[in-house]
Amino acid sequence: MTISMPLFFKDLFSAIQAPLLLLLGALLPLAAPAQTATDARGLPTLAPLVNQVTPAVVNISVVTRAPVEDNPLFRDPFFRRFFNLPDKQQRQEQSAGSGVIVDAARGFILTNNHVIKDAEQVIVTLKDRRQFPAKLVGTDPGTDIAVLQISAPNLSALRFGDSDMLQVGDYVLAIGNPFGIGQTVTSGIVSALGRSGLSVEGYEDFIQTDASINPGNSGGALVNLRGELIGINTAIVAPAGGNVGIGFAVPAVMARAVMEQIVRYGEVRRGRLGIEMADVPAEAQRKLRLPSLDGAIIANVQSGSPAERAGLREGDVVTTLNGRPIRSSAELRARLGLTPVGDEVEFGIVRDAPQGDSLRSTLRIRMRIAAPQPSDSSETQTVAQLPGLRVVEIERGSPLFQRLRGGGLVVAAVDANSRALQAGFRPGDIIYAVNRRRVQTLAEFQGLLRAAERGYAVSLLRGDFSLTIIVR
Repeated sequence: MTISMPLFFKDLFSAIQAPLLLLLGALLPLAAPAQTATDARGLPTLAPLVNQVTPAVVNISVVTRAPVEDNPLFRDPFFRRFFNLPDKQQRQEQSAGSGVIVDAARGFILTNNHVIKDAEQVIVTLKDRRQFPAKLVGTDPGTDIAVLQISAPNLSALRFGDSDMLQVGDYVLAIGNPFGIGQTVTSGIVSALGRSGLSVEGYEDFIQTDASINPGNSGGALVNLRGELIGINTAIVAPAGGNVGIGFAVPAVMARAVMEQIVRYGEVRRGRLGIEMADVPAEAQRKLRLPSLDGAIIANVQSGSPAERAGLREGDVVTTLNGRPIRSSAELRARLGLTPVGDEVEFGIVRDAPQGDSLRSTLRIRMRIAAPQPSDSSETQTVAQLPGLRVVEIERGSPLFQRLRGGGLVVAAVDANSRALQAGFRPGDIIYAVNRRRVQTLAEFQGLLRAAERGYAVSLLRGDFSLTIIVR
């Protein structure tokens, strides 16, 4: 039986057919990004992109030593001598993470500092199942980035993308080794940019994504649909440490800057400008007629600092750094923290008009990053609980003492290949607290370290910025 369509409905369908097809054509790119290919069946697929980028993402196996659960008998010196036991019982532990090959010729791999922290042995497994021992080139606890190196032929590397050009809504892929089960690819979008306040040790400017990131993904790649590396997966916010649709990655621009300094110097050399900064308050936005709350307001300029000599003033709002927009004080802090000592930076600032003048000023101020402020004392002392760390007490009445509104310790030197260096301490660091308790003398510092049974958090200043080093 054939049902014929009435002439009226035929005319109606013809009238709406063309606009409907145009609308579907406009919506299809939202359902399937333009960079996707189609397979033999004509279905959209990311398989060619995945095949291109996954050989550069590696699995990282780490062997560490951890203290054995304390037994009261082990505290008895006679018992330890009788059974020939070491002073501290330890056991080997193995964990898994991820990494990204970013230089095939030299074998450089980016990963997270927390993935390889305290490692005795690091083994890298490629997608083709080849395994190689890795050498630690250097780490930066402040950004949670580490650089490894392997010697291997026929490596594939990811090229860096410009993470500063990312927009919320961009498609991304996360590639890593979740739970140690093997290489896994997940997809999502950029959920937010410039995230901070996650307490991951200091310099925070995270990319937030809903691409599934689980334990073991740390150190893996976040890539765009051009196959470019735009982030190093690093942090997970979830009650049990699993994926809940919120994952974070260190932007590629930041990771690349850290790597370049580590490869060149063996560490990140942070300096100082002599400023304190905060997010722009609503009052300052109204007063200066700023289009948004983006930027960072200068809360204080230290006397005699590079910032003061360059003409920076309290109340100035920094809107750009080297021509790039600044969203928040955390972003400005992170970007300045990656600028080597001796380099020049340019602030784009908005300044309030003089009294009686209705016009505001838009200025560009250039200044050079200075070395960290040296201590006024020359008597260095060792710290028994942190082998390789040598510190000096800040003298009462010195400019540094006044800046801290009390005493503290300056790291005078850190021995090569020492536990203190591996933990993240650097010469010039100013130690002012342990487990949130203020320290002013070496005796107070050592006393708090001895009292900490399961580890401790050391709060310090590095250049203009505060960070925390966790030691377990």
